[in-house]
Amino acid sequence: MTYVLGLTGSIAMGKSTTAALFAAEGIPVWDADATVHRLYDRAGDAVAPLGAAFPAAVIDGAVSRAILNDIVADDPSALGLIESIVHPLVARHRTAFLEGAENDIVVLDVPLLFESGVDDLCDGVAVVSTTDEEQRRRVLARPGMDEAKLATLLSRQMPDAEKRTRADWVIETTTLEHAARQVRDIIAEIRKKMADA
Repeated sequence: MTYVLGLTGSIAMGKSTTAALFAAEGIPVWDADATVHRLYDRAGDAVAPLGAAFPAAVIDGAVSRAILNDIVADDPSALGLIESIVHPLVARHRTAFLEGAENDIVVLDVPLLFESGVDDLCDGVAVVSTTDEEQRRRVLARPGMDEAKLATLLSRQMPDAEKRTRADWVIETTTLEHAARQVRDIIAEIRKKMADA
């Protein structure tokens, strides 16, 4: 029996860092964003179908996320077509990861976990969070980010407060040490639950 823990959080909440903390504890992590990057890279499974739908989006044999973003900005309806191509490919990779799981716990690191319904595949969900002020500071420190882009990104994501209410655990990422301690506590709690089951 493998416990599937969903890990999610809004932009700049510290999700990638927290996923790395689980990995450092020996917990296998499936990363949705990294999977999409591989699908878009040269010889990736998404290159041919996206290239057929949006020829301008493929450059040097790889899908350009920047060009796809521009296409969606010009024509928001294109997002549905992109998702209809990419989501089944991502799901296939995720299923292969879960079917190959040999650990007692695995993590599904998915930015839009609730929005995409992937939480239905999970035995529990941890939401990574921080204060609004810290989130804004982290986002605006990124190259090319501004208030307008932040507002657009947040509009596409479930509000942090709602994610918190739907989570089994909330991991506060105010400091790395605090986040690491919470990760260890969650792993211990899951293992205790499994032992008691």
